[in-house]
Order: sequence, then C-alpha cells, then structure tokens
Amino acid sequence: MTKQDSYSFATALEKFEANLWNYHIKVPVNVCQIFLDNASPRVVCELNGILNFQCGLMPKGDGSYFININKKIRDTLLLNVGTALQVKLWKDESEYGLPMPEEFKELLLIDEEGNELFHSLTSGKQRTLLYIVGNVKNSDIRIKRAIVIVDHLKLHNGKIDFKKLGQAMKIKS
Repeated sequence: MTKQDSYSFATALEKFEANLWNYHIKVPVNVCQIFLDNASPRVVCELNGILNFQCGLMPKGDGSYFININKKIRDTLLLNVGTALQVKLWKDESEYGLPMPEEFKELLLIDEEGNELFHSLTSGKQRTLLYIVGNVKNSDIRIKRAIVIVDHLKLHNGKIDFKKLGQAMKIKS
C-alpha cells in the first residue's frame, strides 16, 4: 500500500481527559479495519496536505482507534482542540516505523554486537531508541546518543533500563 492507496477522512483535534494520552484524532473504524486486516497498525499520516509523520493506530478500548498528535505537530500546524483536519493515511512500508538516523545506521554497520542486540529488540523498543537518537537536529548529539544506546545494550545484555539509559544520556551530553 503506497500513498496512492491512501484513505482520507475529515476529523477534528480532540483531547482525552486522562493522564496517559492527550491530544489525538479519531480514526473511523472502517478506515482502521483496512490497516488492521493487513496485520499492521503502523501508518503514515498526512494532516491538511502539509505534514506527514509515521505513527500507529492506537486502540481506545471501546473498539475505536485514534492517532496521538504531539506538541511539535500541534505547534507546526497551529492546532487547538476542535481544529478541523483533513487526514490521509497509508500503510507505513518502512523497515522500522520511524526513520533510521544516519549516525545510528553507521554505528550499527561497524558494531556487529550492537547491531545484533538492537535487532533482537521488539519493534516498539527499536522505534523508541530510533526516536531518542533522531529527535535532535545536531549530528554530534545524535552520534553521542547512538553510542550511549549501543553501550547500554551491551552492558545490559540486550535489555533496556530506560531510567539508567536516561542517566547515561545526561552524563554523555
């Protein structure tokens, strides 16, 4: 499924009255079913024909699904609760569900053990680590974060202790 095989709908930005998730958009059940029938809740979401981002269809628990809309997206598009949105979704065909930062890719190419440990993680944990490395603009910081992550995986036999990882990130920055 490519962008040409996309599904469009209109919705508005909403906010949950809960602590775990905040701003989101509801996705019509018939649209969700198309992606869930293909065994992957990972999609690329386009908002108002302006901004594309990779995300997952999140179950609300009542049979409906939503997509989280973070602060960076809200600020970029000047979104508030109730803002009308035109949404286009298509299947995320990428390997990880997020972009692989070039710095992390290069490190994994030269560090066989780190590469093996990273690829033994669940796809969700892989995405979390890719986000940690890739969410900064500075290449030097991305390199430091990639090294800290690979060192952490080696030190903890391929397991992630996010509290210790966060502490290691602070020490190395």
